[in-house]
Amino acid sequence: MTTARTTPPTIADGAELWRIARGSGELDLNSPYSYLLWCRDFADTTAVARDSSGRPIGFVTGYLRPDAPETLFVWQIAVEDSHRGSGVAGTLLDDLSARVAATHGISRVEATVTPGNLASDRLFRSYARRHGAEVTQEVLFPSTAFPAAGHDSEVLYRIGPLGDPAS
Repeated sequence: MTTARTTPPTIADGAELWRIARGSGELDLNSPYSYLLWCRDFADTTAVARDSSGRPIGFVTGYLRPDAPETLFVWQIAVEDSHRGSGVAGTLLDDLSARVAATHGISRVEATVTPGNLASDRLFRSYARRHGAEVTQEVLFPSTAFPAAGHDSEVLYRIGPLGDPAS
């Protein structure tokens, strides 16, 4: 398992989050500016995994849904290639949802996953099992909703209600 520690982001982490997202090979890459803003404006719903030297090795960004404030929507989650498969993503998700639940009282987590992204499917299903929650799925954005051809549909994973994590 991982020995990474998680913390809220600082603005100084923005460039590293962009670098990790770019290296993921799976995420829709946003502008570097957007990661800086995310670290400033959504720090309370974002977590950064750090190695023993404090360097960011992964992150999860999220926000509370305006029309469903008990729901944490996970926007992006990524881990450096050299740390994948070591539990960093699961730790990020567990730690962030626990922190947000303690301050905002969330009962659900949502995320979208493209149909071919098996790692994310496993991550969110494993998270649901650890938290004794159900997972439902439905297409949120069909591929035809995107402005350019070639984007897969985005399937909404609804996880909840959340229970206490299994030890």
